[in-house]
Amino acid sequence: MAQAFAMIMAGGDNPALSILTEIRAEPAVPFGGKFRLIDFSLSNCVNSGIYNIAVLTQYRPRSLNEHIGIGKPWDLDRASGGLRLLQPYTGGKYGDWQRGSADAVRRNLDFVRDQPEDLVMILSGKHIYRMDYRPFIEQHLRSEADITVAVRRVAFHETHRFGIVSVGNDGRIVDFQEKPRRSPKNLASMGVYIFNKDYLIAQLEGSDYDDFGRDLLPNVIGDPAHHIQSFVYQSYWVDASTVQAYWEANMNLLAEDPAMDIYDPDWVIHTRSEERAPVKLGAKADVDGTLLSNGCRIDGTVEGSIISPGVYVAEGAVVKDSVILNNTVIESGAVVERCIVDKEVIIGGGAKVGHGDDNKPNEKSPERLNTGITLLGKGSHIPSGITIGRNVVVHPFSLEQAFGKSKKIASGSNIGEDLR
Repeated sequence: MAQAFAMIMAGGDNPALSILTEIRAEPAVPFGGKFRLIDFSLSNCVNSGIYNIAVLTQYRPRSLNEHIGIGKPWDLDRASGGLRLLQPYTGGKYGDWQRGSADAVRRNLDFVRDQPEDLVMILSGKHIYRMDYRPFIEQHLRSEADITVAVRRVAFHETHRFGIVSVGNDGRIVDFQEKPRRSPKNLASMGVYIFNKDYLIAQLEGSDYDDFGRDLLPNVIGDPAHHIQSFVYQSYWVDASTVQAYWEANMNLLAEDPAMDIYDPDWVIHTRSEERAPVKLGAKADVDGTLLSNGCRIDGTVEGSIISPGVYVAEGAVVKDSVILNNTVIESGAVVERCIVDKEVIIGGGAKVGHGDDNKPNEKSPERLNTGITLLGKGSHIPSGITIGRNVVVHPFSLEQAFGKSKKIASGSNIGEDLR
């Protein structure tokens, strides 16, 4: 029996991912053609021998619930242990909806007590990485820590996105700052923790901690009565919680020698796959530096892009440096460049999306959408012949009427907000 069971946090919303999380929870966001973000944490668990897993949901869970099901793709459809979905609830002594990761676990302490393992792994459902948790657990046991926090170096310009830690010579964490505006240090918490089960219960029972990073860790770190240890992880890891980070993580898969190998037969990233026909390339198809998923039909030109299952690119259409999600249709003569296109979008013939050199930031989210990426929401219909600039957001299910009579949508615009 494994020494730890896992609880995967999958309940929060994230406006920084724009239209991708308007209709689904962040861990259910598609990635890398055929995967979802949560697939990486689930696969890390089973590849590490952890088969007792709970997924804690809250925000827009339907897509996530349908993807996970009873856990069969991960061999988690088991009578003992396996996968459990812990749904949110209101009422009782906790009142309204859960307020953060620590509060979500507190509301499920009855489940925690019932598990036979002595250790609890707290994971995020939105991280992209391949990590064997067994050395992590072994170090935790050797150090006799109360909590062990997985940490890694991040770029200094990204420290504001993470909890930044300081460690002593023995690896013990001596200071923690949650998402500092600026920091001279760049050793970041990955949001991946191991707790001794009894210690976790004692800390959460009777406390008002809402979040592990924001509340619990700053209160116990530095107190000699609590032993908080670090575990340094040096391999590829991405928190794809912004549009830019998500786009870059997809593009990283296209490198000649990608930092994360999704083809390793010894560490399979499991997912729920639909039955689809093989990829079909037409006589005039031109594909270069692209990841193609099952069920695609390509008759046009695709360069440096991620193409998800069931996508059709018509003859004469061009797709460059883009992420195209399931069942999207790109009609003849359309040009799509540096875009993230959600599922079931129809891009009309001759349309130009992500066009031009004007990099004006998005007028509603200038701090988040300013790198030239245009986003098309699920189920939207882009009119034939229209030109759409950069940093544009087309909200889910925007039909042609939402664009009015204009044949040109300026960079930084928002379309279909009234449909939200």
